[in-house]
Amino acid sequence: MNPGKTRGNIKIGLSVGIVLKQDQGSGKITRGVVKRILTNSSSHPHGIKVQLEDGKVGRVKEIYATSAK
Repeated sequence: MNPGKTRGNIKIGLSVGIVLKQDQGSGKITRGVVKRILTNSSSHPHGIKVQLEDGKVGRVKEIYATSAK
């Protein structure tokens, strides 16, 4: 299973790649740092929805760095 589909793998401050709503057709990845986790359930088949520090919202497809905690 893609690690971006499980809420427990996503932490505030983590560097991730998301797909924005308007990029779902192309699958274009946008990189950023997680500011908020928007999905409440423990997993989601299309990826956990997050808000990045720059305000963009999308579903996590890739995780680039692990949390230092």
